[in-house]
Amino acid sequence: MAEEQTTLEGLGEALGVTEAAEAAPATPKIDEHGRSYATGKRKDAVARVWLKPGAGRITVNGRDVEKYFARPALQMILRQPLEAAERATQFDVLCTVSGGGLSGQAGAVRHGISKALTYYEPGLRPVLKKGGFLTRDSRVVERKKYGRAKARRSFQFSKR
Repeated sequence: MAEEQTTLEGLGEALGVTEAAEAAPATPKIDEHGRSYATGKRKDAVARVWLKPGAGRITVNGRDVEKYFARPALQMILRQPLEAAERATQFDVLCTVSGGGLSGQAGAVRHGISKALTYYEPGLRPVLKKGGFLTRDSRVVERKKYGRAKARRSFQFSKR
C-alpha cells in the first residue's frame, strides 16, 4: 500500500486549496453609500446597524443615544467596541432596534456595531474577537412549564 499524506498541507493540496487563497485578506463589505451593515441580537432584541465614516454620532431609532439609553451604563456598553478598536470618533452609527428591554437592546446594538466594524475594516476582527464583542450572547429567558409557577419555581406547598 502506498503512503498517504495525512498532514494539513497534503490535505490542502488534495482539496485543491492553494496558500494564496488561505492567506488572502478579507475584503470589506461596503454598500454604494459607503456604509457597512450588520444585524446584532441579544435576548429578544434585534438591532439593524449601519456604520459610516463620520464624527462619532450614534443614533438609535431616530434619537440621540443619550436620549434613548438614558442610563450611563447602557451608553458605555454601546461604545465598548468602538473604544476597543480606537475608532470612537471616526464612525457615525445609525441603528434601529426592536424587541426586548433596554438592556437587551443595548447588547444587540453593541453586537451589531462590532459586526459592522469587522465588515468595514476586516483588520479589526482580532481586536474585537479578543474583547468578546463578536460572540452573540445566546442566553434567553427560559419558557414557563405547566405545573409550575414560573419556569422552575413550584407552587407553594400547603401542609393543611
